[in-house]
Amino acid sequence: MLDCIESICFSEEEIADIVKKLGKEITKDYDGKDPLVIGLLKGCIPFMSDLFKNIDTEITLGYMKVSSYKGTESTGTIKIDGSIPDAKGRHVIIVDDILDTGRTLNAIKNVFMDNGALSVEVCVLLDKPEGRKVNIVPKYCGGKVPNAFVVGYGLDYEEHYRNLPYIGILKKEIYS
Repeated sequence: MLDCIESICFSEEEIADIVKKLGKEITKDYDGKDPLVIGLLKGCIPFMSDLFKNIDTEITLGYMKVSSYKGTESTGTIKIDGSIPDAKGRHVIIVDDILDTGRTLNAIKNVFMDNGALSVEVCVLLDKPEGRKVNIVPKYCGGKVPNAFVVGYGLDYEEHYRNLPYIGILKKEIYS
């Protein structure tokens, strides 16, 4: 564990078990439906990569670059860089690393519904319910984290710590 990490919330082994469980749930729910699975960059990359290995049905992959954070704070403004994948008549699963305020995932969910998706569900590795500003509940959720700044396995602080194989709480003195 790095010196800047206060404690570990999920070990590498725990994350692997969570991802397997979520992959099985998605396989069961979407078998034969060829859902469009959209990852929100950049934080989703490790999670989504491992999740794909555990989904045993046909899926179509897409990504969107979406941002709403500066440092440790949500700006409240959702920025979509690039095009929005065509989801008309498709089942969509939005994959992200963490559900915090809910603003980003709610906005993206609404974009796909407004563009004619048959259904839109959310799959997150982590949920931080204490941070919620918008009423949104993920259909697929790996686990809950406390109202602290977490990093690792895709989650970052100023583009650092994404490569940690575990998820940990970043010490406050690093970002305050």
